[in-house]
Amino acid sequence: MSLAALLAGLQPALAQHTGHHLVAATSAAPATAASNVPEIVPHPWVTLPPTRSPESYFTNLQDEEVRESPFVLRFGLSMRGLVPAGKTAGRAGHHHLLVNQPLPLDFTKPLPFTEKYIHFGKGQMETVINLPPGKYELRMLLADEGHIPFFVYSKPLTLTISKQNKDVNPASLAGPARIEIMSPPAGETLRPPFRVQFHASGYNISHVGAKAPDTGHFRLVLERAGRKPEVMNFLAGQTEVWLNPPADDYALRLELVSGTTGAVMAQAEPHSLKVVAR
Repeated sequence: MSLAALLAGLQPALAQHTGHHLVAATSAAPATAASNVPEIVPHPWVTLPPTRSPESYFTNLQDEEVRESPFVLRFGLSMRGLVPAGKTAGRAGHHHLLVNQPLPLDFTKPLPFTEKYIHFGKGQMETVINLPPGKYELRMLLADEGHIPFFVYSKPLTLTISKQNKDVNPASLAGPARIEIMSPPAGETLRPPFRVQFHASGYNISHVGAKAPDTGHFRLVLERAGRKPEVMNFLAGQTEVWLNPPADDYALRLELVSGTTGAVMAQAEPHSLKVVAR
C-alpha cells in the first residue's frame, strides 16, 4: 500500500462539513485587499513571538513520541497566515507534510505531488496519520499558491508507530466540525506575554484577501468585568497570537468568520484565564 493511501487525511471530513450550517450571521464581509491586511494584528496587546521569525510546527506531537495509528495530527503557524492553494494573499500559504524527506534543496521550485509530500491545499489545520509500525521523520513546510516553498518550516520530528489499529476508521477520528482554543488551557493563571493557539477541525482557514469560498478566519474577543470587550480579527489567516494584556480575569471567545459573507461559521466554548503582573 502506498504512503499516500496510508496517510488518510481529512479530505472526506472536510468535504462533509463544507455545508455546515452557519450558527450566526453578520453583515456581508467588506472587500479587503490582501496588501492592506497586516500579518501582525494591530492591537496594543499583541506582541511578537520570542523567536521573532515565522515557523510552521506540530501542535500535538513532540519529538521521539511513540503512538498508535491512526491518530489526528494538528498543525500550527507563527507570524504567517493560511490561504488555499491557487490563491495569492500577501505572504500567506498552505501547509505541507513531508514524510521521510529533507527540506528541498531548491526553494524556487514547486513541491512535488508524491506519497512523501502531502499537500493541504484547502487551508486545513489537521490530518489523520494512519502509518504502519515503524520509525518516521516528519516535518511541516509552508508553500505559496503554486506550491513553491517559503522559508517557513518546522524542525524534523521522529515518530515511532508501535501499532496500526486496522479496525479503526481513520475518517471517524475527525469528529464534528468545530473550533477551539488549544492553548493555554482554560483556567490557567499566566504572566504575559503568552501564546494563544487556535484550531479548526473540519473547517478551512484563509486570508480574507483571497475571498475563497468555504473558508473562514478567526476572531478573538477578550472580555473582562466592567470593561469594553477587546476584539481581534485575524484577517490574514493567522492561527495564533502572542498577547501582553494587563492583569485581570478574562473570558476568551473564539469565532470563525466567513471570509466571503461575514457570517459566524463556528464558535468555541468560552475560555477563562487569569493574567497576573510580571
